[in-house]
Amino acid sequence: MSIEVRSLSKRYGRTWAVRNLSFEVQPGRVTGFLGPNGAGKSTTMRSIVGLDRPTSGEALIGGKRYAQQPAPLREVGTLLDAKSAHRSRRAVDHLRTVAATHGISRARIEEVIGITGLESVATRRAGAFSLGMAQRLGIAVALLGDPHTLILDEPVNGLDPEGVTWIRELLGSLAAEGRTVFLSSHLLAELALVAEQVVIIGRGELIADAPIAALTAETERVRVRTGQLEQLLRLLAADGVQATSLTPDTADIVGLPVDDMARRAAASGIVLLEIAPIHRTLEEAYSELTREAVEYRAGLTEQDAS
Repeated sequence: MSIEVRSLSKRYGRTWAVRNLSFEVQPGRVTGFLGPNGAGKSTTMRSIVGLDRPTSGEALIGGKRYAQQPAPLREVGTLLDAKSAHRSRRAVDHLRTVAATHGISRARIEEVIGITGLESVATRRAGAFSLGMAQRLGIAVALLGDPHTLILDEPVNGLDPEGVTWIRELLGSLAAEGRTVFLSSHLLAELALVAEQVVIIGRGELIADAPIAALTAETERVRVRTGQLEQLLRLLAADGVQATSLTPDTADIVGLPVDDMARRAAASGIVLLEIAPIHRTLEEAYSELTREAVEYRAGLTEQDAS
């Protein structure tokens, strides 16, 4: 089942949190949802699962609104607030309570406890959980109904390195099974390891909806290190390349393929100590795309109004 957001708009008073937003999340891959603080990410996710009513437009899951799903937990698993479990309730009892609403078996409860690594803390009260353990409990709830679609808001927050690796592998395996996986994250380097597609919004409007490979493709940058850097740059200047010196013997060069650069250097007797292509990262592409959409900057109070 795909997630379809169609001309979605949501206004609070005079403020538009989301405006005329449209995109589609396809099954069989992990799709990241990105945007600066205040971009409208949480409002969009809440609208998809029926917690916010759009001012106009709609959000559909498998062609239906969330409220129209006959058994929502068996169709859509969500994690929007890692601390939503009642503080005084044991983790296993929280799972049992949620499972009872859809007739989900105790065997499935034990299964998701194992999947999320909660065995040793299942009888501990949720209020005593660290953020990382609360995230695992929230993911366990999302997985309870063995849903086809997963919608997760910042699922990596609070996880230790082992937990980050675990969630990456889990989401990748679920997508490989043909499920729809949609998650927001501020950890762009980590997201780039698991997501194939990203949807980027800013100030409530769509900025990009594209494969990560397309966003990170650019004119190839080449990093060179040589004791003859000035001579090399003079040689390449005639070809219209752009060079940024990093150290007296190292520079990043744009505008000439790495093989051509190496051949020209060799023909001129320039010894290259290092030469390697450098590709744009997702973080660099994201920063460039959202530069004009950042609402809160350093020196101001940051409040995530998304």
